[in-house]
Amino acid sequence: MCCLFGLIDYGHTLSGRQKTKIIQALALESEARGTDAAGIAYYSKGMLRVNKQPGPAHLSRFRVPRDAWTIMGHTRLTTQGNARRNRNNHPFVGHLGKREFALAHNGVLYNDKTLRQTLHLPKTRIETDSYVAVQLLERENALDFSSLQKMAEQFRGTFVFTVLEHTNSLYFVRGENPLCLIHFPKERLYLYASTSKILMAAVRKIPQLTRAMRTEVPSTCGDILRIDKNGVITSGAFDTKNLWERWFLHSFPPVASPVRVSATVDDTLYWEDLKSVAASYGYTPDVIDECRELGFTTDEIEEMIYFGEI
Repeated sequence: MCCLFGLIDYGHTLSGRQKTKIIQALALESEARGTDAAGIAYYSKGMLRVNKQPGPAHLSRFRVPRDAWTIMGHTRLTTQGNARRNRNNHPFVGHLGKREFALAHNGVLYNDKTLRQTLHLPKTRIETDSYVAVQLLERENALDFSSLQKMAEQFRGTFVFTVLEHTNSLYFVRGENPLCLIHFPKERLYLYASTSKILMAAVRKIPQLTRAMRTEVPSTCGDILRIDKNGVITSGAFDTKNLWERWFLHSFPPVASPVRVSATVDDTLYWEDLKSVAASYGYTPDVIDECRELGFTTDEIEEMIYFGEI
């Protein structure tokens, strides 16, 4: 698993130095979910800027200019594509004609190779499964609710995508993976991270936000949110039934008449994915099963893994 993080300064009230401190705090806390690479993307002077490199976030020198109103970030735990080849790291740059956009992903896509073959997507040196999302949007030659819905409905796996467009609007496309988005109305600011624990830990390091009034923006699997440069939220949706159903029915065809795959299929596959991640932190599958029997959810166990609390 990886971590998404970032901010939207729609009030244009923060200095470059203040935004840099916030992004650094978010990036450092996000190391709990990945230390193989770190990167940020933003628009400045009308141009997309991407700063990413292999290694943990605390070794990155992130600097945010004052006119960067929306900044998206990512820390990586490698699942596919060598992180030492920087082209495999997030955020990725896509092109819609002369316009550029940036995309970052938390999760694992299981049908990326199939999509590349069946849709005859252009060959690329980027090995990361996430880059297929960029190619699908480029194929549609659009970045809107319709193109994001079509993209999301083609994937099998787990994901949250963040997509930054040239207008400084930021999209969130939420699959099964966690996302925490909070709004500071007085400061006219949004902050987000993959988990509430990471986000709140970063907020505690930012004196001007520690006691500021805030509200959480709710979201769930199947949501597409867009926050524009004025802080206005609009929403769309995508059909979630195909996230696992088609993959499961293809791998385990029914003996009798087809039946609708229940949420337990999704849950079982996610537990297996979680065990794989836990193994990289030194936890055996038995430990994860014990936590499950004690009643912990996948999100709770995931946080305990990253913070060494099992």
